[in-house]
Amino acid sequence: MLLQDKQAAIIGGGMGGLLLARLLQMKNVDVKVYERDLNQEVRVQGSPLDLHEDSGLKAMKHANLLDEFYANIRPNASKALILDKDFKLHFDEHNIQKTAATQILGTGKNSLQDISKPRPEIDRSALRNVLLNSLQSETISWNSQFSWMKRENDGWRLHFKNGTSTYADLVIAADGANSKVRQYLSLEKPIYSGITMIEGTIYNAKENAPNLFEFSKGGKVLALGNEQTIMYGTKGDGSLMFLLSSKIPENWIKKSDLNFKDNQKIFEWFNEVYKEWSPKWHELFKSNELYFIPRPQYYFPLNQAWKTQANLTLIGDAAHRMPPFAGKGANLAMLDALDLADFLTNDEFIDIKTAISSFEKRMLERAAIATKETLENGEQIHSKEALGKLVSIFKGANL
Repeated sequence: MLLQDKQAAIIGGGMGGLLLARLLQMKNVDVKVYERDLNQEVRVQGSPLDLHEDSGLKAMKHANLLDEFYANIRPNASKALILDKDFKLHFDEHNIQKTAATQILGTGKNSLQDISKPRPEIDRSALRNVLLNSLQSETISWNSQFSWMKRENDGWRLHFKNGTSTYADLVIAADGANSKVRQYLSLEKPIYSGITMIEGTIYNAKENAPNLFEFSKGGKVLALGNEQTIMYGTKGDGSLMFLLSSKIPENWIKKSDLNFKDNQKIFEWFNEVYKEWSPKWHELFKSNELYFIPRPQYYFPLNQAWKTQANLTLIGDAAHRMPPFAGKGANLAMLDALDLADFLTNDEFIDIKTAISSFEKRMLERAAIATKETLENGEQIHSKEALGKLVSIFKGANL
């Protein structure tokens, strides 16, 4: 085996990195995951995930974790309510036996969503725990935020902000959209998509946003109008996560000097930018247990490429950052993990560099297709016809 007697280091303990560690350990590879979080409990998790049959679910099956996955899914989380800016309901998937099982928006050639097959949803924290619990003890090195690395022998000497260092024969960057490792392989810069999201989280939402919490029925709410969107859903921990998405200049945050720790200022911004939206949406901003994160949406060029190295590669958002408008991010990261683990352990390649080269070619080809679909979807849901198109798709899928 190519990795016989070699030490593999995965930078980043997200879904892709953890799944890769699981798959490599199933092949008896010596692998360590270096994660910046202090421990398993501290990370603020994002929105629930729906795993796609040809990627996320496929990877979980190969990792022998499907039973654990299905034991933790949330059946109602995928069901959607579609509204307009005036809070008028246009579609209620909860009243239909067949479900489209969507992630905010999914895939589909020249469409907003390919929703012909059910897609089970799971909270990110639950999926992360399933993956963590599948690993051998001491696999994760917590409180290990990557700082820098230097070539040493045929591998790398890794340095972390906690003052420690370690050697690895092979480094796999799974450290997300703002990867610090990527620069050692590619200097390609991300491109602004023209769309910025503001993410908000309301804790104890049943008390702090009772009307919106109850209205959601435990599923997703998608509201479109004025070439803008509001999307929200509840999570198993009782919180409510929402996204405000609109076309905004790339430098607007810096120029506006908007303080995202000042909830009143964010509400004032909302009233200005979403001024034609119903006051019923104002409940999103009334809680004292409310936290915001600005998320400008970037993507890497569709034709990106780099020179393959024998001791370093990338997976997930570190390799192919893109907006969430096709629900592809975590699914592609998990498929990357599946392919890379296979290519490194199936004995079909003469050396590690050849295996990595073949993996990167496949990964970048499918990432380019997914990025193109994502950008098309982003344009469509911020178009004047977005509401009608989305309602038509949902109704057609549930006939």
